[in-house]
Amino acid sequence: MGSNSSRIGDLPKNEYLKKLSGTESVSENDPFWNQLLSFSFPAPTSSTELKLLEEATISVCRSLAGLWTVFTLGGVGSKAAASPELSSPLANQSLLLLLVLANLTDASDVPNPYRQAIMSFKNTQDSSPFPSSIPHAFQINFNSLYTALCEQQTSDQATLLLYTLLHQNSNIRTYMLARTDMENLVLPILEILYHVEERNSHHVYMALIILLILTEDDGFNRSIHEVILKNITWYSERVLTEISLGSLLILVVIRTIQYNMTRTRDKYLHTNCLAALANMSAQFRSLHQYAAQRIISLFSLLSKKHNKVLEQATQSLRGSLSSNDVPLPDYAQDLNVIEEVIRMMLEIINSCLTNSLHHNPNLVYALLYKRDLFEQFRTHPSFQDIMQNIDLVITFFSSRLLQAGAELSVERVLEIIKQGVVALPKDRLKKFPELKFKYVEEEQPEEFFIPYVWSLVYNSAVGLYWNPQAIQLFTMDSD
Repeated sequence: MGSNSSRIGDLPKNEYLKKLSGTESVSENDPFWNQLLSFSFPAPTSSTELKLLEEATISVCRSLAGLWTVFTLGGVGSKAAASPELSSPLANQSLLLLLVLANLTDASDVPNPYRQAIMSFKNTQDSSPFPSSIPHAFQINFNSLYTALCEQQTSDQATLLLYTLLHQNSNIRTYMLARTDMENLVLPILEILYHVEERNSHHVYMALIILLILTEDDGFNRSIHEVILKNITWYSERVLTEISLGSLLILVVIRTIQYNMTRTRDKYLHTNCLAALANMSAQFRSLHQYAAQRIISLFSLLSKKHNKVLEQATQSLRGSLSSNDVPLPDYAQDLNVIEEVIRMMLEIINSCLTNSLHHNPNLVYALLYKRDLFEQFRTHPSFQDIMQNIDLVITFFSSRLLQAGAELSVERVLEIIKQGVVALPKDRLKKFPELKFKYVEEEQPEEFFIPYVWSLVYNSAVGLYWNPQAIQLFTMDSD
């Protein structure tokens, strides 16, 4: 046999490789097989060499198969399985291995080659040359990768891989933002956030940060309002027979904020939720009436919380006058936090009104319906400036409704709002800096990611036993 022989022993090369790798069901059209079948094999001259070749081939073949399944996550084009870890154990193990390798810290003089490879790989359809500075370059089919990621977001590790690729690989980020079917990726992420009670906090963080990264792009923020969805069955608060992807995203993020306010009270979660809404606010388009209502309802909730903290602070101050020994709760800090969130919500509403008022009659309607909420903030020193535009809009449209008479129907009110938008003097609206927030990792991200990745390995790696008593990297009740 020559070195490029199509047979090894008594079998054709392709059948021999399938037999050794234990992946008989893999199609020969897969890029993995095309690559593997192109390898040169030296002709063995004895039974010993044939045995050595066989052992080496098993190792190479299974390693490459595992690495390929990382990027296909166990079956591109097939139906998403209910439990990817059980249905595709090789894909799951490979993905966990890749995440472990990608999160190794850099040596003092050598950067992590696995992270470098993840940061720089390109689409197979990209024919441009790699820069000479990239030593670990490779290409894969982005469409296959995108399809697999869309199907597998129920698992922590798939969401973490998606975050890693979006954050670190500009080629992937550009490709995904250019897709015309972004709902296939965004809907599974929204579903993770919607079922926040059933997810661990790390999975929720990753999903939220993915949304924040996506909302940094104005094209994404515009396009999501053009995608109309029918019958979102997993959204149970209200029947949504037809809603834009943008309005649904707003609803889910607001729900996450409200859940966080009443349960976990995690400032990090609050900050990222509000940052995503702020990034989107200038491009709000045709907001669903329920989404508009929920924006104002969230502001109402914050307003009540603000008043409650003020009342508690006043009562504590009165009580402390009779006893100097009792320490006061830190109401000043609580008040500062709640006022920061209130200001952010006012900035989001203001951004929508100044940039896309004519596109959002439902938000104006919701403002007018709850206009009494904003009275207390008109003269408040922390909100006076940002209230100018909101107060102008409320006053202008209230006047037009008053002129139209009493007992107006919802349809008539919306009609008056749509007519009034044309007449509103836009030059009277004060311009504010554009709201833009960018996700930035913490200074030492490994302190979060390394324990997280290894907790995933511990909890979901198939067939590997780890002694719980010996684990020091993360707590056993860590989620």
